[in-house]
Amino acid sequence: MPELPEVETVRRGLEPAMVGERLAAIDLRRPDLRFPFPERFTERLTGRRVEGLRRRAKYLIADLDGTELLVMHLGMSGSFRIEKAGGFMRGAPLLGARPKNSAHDHVAFELSNGTRIVYNDPRRFGFMQLIPRPEFAAHPLFKNIGIEPLGEELDGAALARLFAVRTAPLKSVLLDQTLIAGLGNIYVCEALHRAGLSPRRPAASLARKDGGPNKRATLLARVIREVLNEAVAAGGSSLRDHRQTDGALGYFQHSFRVYGRDNEPCTRCGGKVRRITQSGRATFYCGGCQR
Repeated sequence: MPELPEVETVRRGLEPAMVGERLAAIDLRRPDLRFPFPERFTERLTGRRVEGLRRRAKYLIADLDGTELLVMHLGMSGSFRIEKAGGFMRGAPLLGARPKNSAHDHVAFELSNGTRIVYNDPRRFGFMQLIPRPEFAAHPLFKNIGIEPLGEELDGAALARLFAVRTAPLKSVLLDQTLIAGLGNIYVCEALHRAGLSPRRPAASLARKDGGPNKRATLLARVIREVLNEAVAAGGSSLRDHRQTDGALGYFQHSFRVYGRDNEPCTRCGGKVRRITQSGRATFYCGGCQR
């Protein structure tokens, strides 16, 4: 499933094409994805102007000029591509874009400038919702989501406050979306390795007795932001289905230090990278330098 950097990469690709344009027409090719499309979906969207495109956790949110927000989730295999007037996909000639099977093109947004934004999803696990603007914060999809790791909220003090009473393993707590929004398995493994912290250590060990942050908390907060920003700059990680909006692959997977590298030497200390299971997810770490 795409993690935060992949979703942010898609947002940045779509933003210049969509923002400021009207949705001239919507070509809806099936009644549902993971869930049925909202009632009168095409009618409610047609003619609306896209005022902005933002991300909350792993959701894309289009701010429209009406009273509703368009919320989009990529699911396991969803992707968007941008087609200019005439059917040419932006970036394809230079970036070696791999074309998608058009049988899995489920939604196409026709923009007022002639551009088409096509949503392709072979597994159909993504979804789209329309949410009234005043109800956004209290909506079930968003009311329990934690702080954004790329924003100013995430620092050592925030980690100490969130983790102070949690004795569960650090890796498991970092994946709790009610605490920190959008962190996924890949980037948590990578951040913990860079910070030299064991995924097994109690999350509460990042807080002092008075509840303030210790050096570990301050370091981890900084490293999380660094890893995520590097991944976004690299276009995310393409392991299975992720593609950028021009069809190009992300390439952060070539920078993995531990993820997927079990039994290989650690890039920092030369020890062996191990793979264990935590909360049903694979964890990759080095027992030699992560304490």
